[in-house]
Amino acid sequence: MKAADGLRAPGSGLKPSALQAIVFDFDGVIADSERLHLRVYQEILAPEGITVSEEDYYSRYLGYDDVGVFKAIGKDHGLPMDDGRVTTLVTQKGRRYEALAAAGEMLFPGAADFIRAAAAVVPLAIASGALTHEIEDVLERAGLRALFPVIVGADQTARSKPSPDPYVTAFAKLCAHTGRDLVPWRSVAIEDSKWGLVSARGADLRCVAVTNTYSEQELRADAELVVPGLHALTIAALDALCAD
Repeated sequence: MKAADGLRAPGSGLKPSALQAIVFDFDGVIADSERLHLRVYQEILAPEGITVSEEDYYSRYLGYDDVGVFKAIGKDHGLPMDDGRVTTLVTQKGRRYEALAAAGEMLFPGAADFIRAAAAVVPLAIASGALTHEIEDVLERAGLRALFPVIVGADQTARSKPSPDPYVTAFAKLCAHTGRDLVPWRSVAIEDSKWGLVSARGADLRCVAVTNTYSEQELRADAELVVPGLHALTIAALDALCAD
């Protein structure tokens, strides 16, 4: 991508002129953990006689938080999912996920480099359907936790994506943290799914999609810019988007 006038590549130390903030989705953008989530859902639901295929997960359930996934799967399979049952399954899923996540690196190639470069010039936040402590654990292991002053997980909002609540909450907290009246349309959300992009648009953020999970054709209608991943993104490109 060609840099906007007056800007250099990330890491140059020059401030962008239009871009004010970046709010990242987590799973599918920073962390390659969706397949791990699917594996854990499969393990937790197997004793219930439910099989969740990869196709079903990515086409029907990706984008929900844990509560939403279990409720949707229960509905689709005719399995009663009252609040108590869902709470139990979410707890089991969280414990199993943490045990598996602790065993290895989950970041997409180039993600850490882009995050470090971005954090040097604009404030960063995360708005995710994952639980806050799961996100923090992964970022701690990667040495990136301190770069995100605001992390909004599924446990912090009443409604999950595609509701705008996660992005609205994260952006408001980022404004409070910086003490600035940040402008939504001069701030960027980076997502990997249609549900996430709809959520970000509902919060009036500029929308960038990465094709880690879905194809460019599937994301193009809801994103202003589509790239293969964070490794292919530059601060200059985001600044040019916000200046448009």
